[in-house]
Amino acid sequence: MPHRLTDFVAGLPKAELHVHHVGSASPEVVAELAARHPGGPVPSDLEQLREFMTFRDFAHFIEVYLAVVDLVRTPEDVEVLTYEVAREMALGQRVRYAELTCTPYTSVVRGMAIGDYTAALERAREAAERDFGLVLRWVYDVPGESGVPAADATLEFALQHRPEALVGFGLGGPEIGVPRPQFRRHFEAARAAGLRSVPHAGETTGPETVWSALDDLGAERIGHGTSAAQDPALLRRLADEGVVLEVCPTSNVATRAVASLAEHPLPRFVEAGVPVAIASDDPPMFGTTLNREHEVAADLLGLDEAGVARLALASVDASFADDELKRALRAEVTAYAGARGVRLDG
Repeated sequence: MPHRLTDFVAGLPKAELHVHHVGSASPEVVAELAARHPGGPVPSDLEQLREFMTFRDFAHFIEVYLAVVDLVRTPEDVEVLTYEVAREMALGQRVRYAELTCTPYTSVVRGMAIGDYTAALERAREAAERDFGLVLRWVYDVPGESGVPAADATLEFALQHRPEALVGFGLGGPEIGVPRPQFRRHFEAARAAGLRSVPHAGETTGPETVWSALDDLGAERIGHGTSAAQDPALLRRLADEGVVLEVCPTSNVATRAVASLAEHPLPRFVEAGVPVAIASDDPPMFGTTLNREHEVAADLLGLDEAGVARLALASVDASFADDELKRALRAEVTAYAGARGVRLDG
């Protein structure tokens, strides 16, 4: 990666649309939580922790991820985690706006009251905007492996205990053995309440899961959607309907959803006219950053500085920010590019 492009990406204002709350915790924060709640499988020693977080495949990643989730037990844990994630995004990656995917069900079933969870999120959000100028919004995610009861609870949290900054309703966890149609009524109710549909699909299963996300869940953006590249008719539909794929290249290789970066389908998505938003998923767990994901995308797509800036603008456009905020974010990206002698018109 040319040094000039790396520098450009580092300073580029960015929107992050597919990033998980707990999965964004740095090793230092995870180690702090492990020390605060000893006795579990997660080591508090940083070297041992890095070894612990080396994944064999997607199933092992889920196992490790849930072990880290188990460390978030108190409202203070939620607030500290969220604030530190915001610090790293804002100061380390120049993220100006982020839609953070949260899974309240996993905290509530461990004994935290939903009101305490929500209040902790909102305190951290307000502090992050005050201290770092980072605008945070929430997507509430159903952990698919926990089935309909988890979806029932998550929908209740979203509708009856809705935090001010909640914008989306999602579905994560394993895809294999978790059919999408069982969650149709939950997504219909969430969408009727003004929340946007952003399920994961097609990461570890075939195109049929992406079709189901569209037909059964009314997906407006899709997390990963990697296997959509196998189905030309699906690519045409995504392009025609403007459904954005949240593309996380390093994650896809780390979880073995894709064999290598060289084989990643991002170029096929772009060639087919499918809108994409470059994202990082669980960056510390995968040893990446949003900066790095933009560099990877630039390499895969053969982009220069203007092309990378357009990727940043595409994420702003795909966000669920209000129109005024989108205009401000677009202006910030454009001004940065202009100051670096990069023209985005024409």
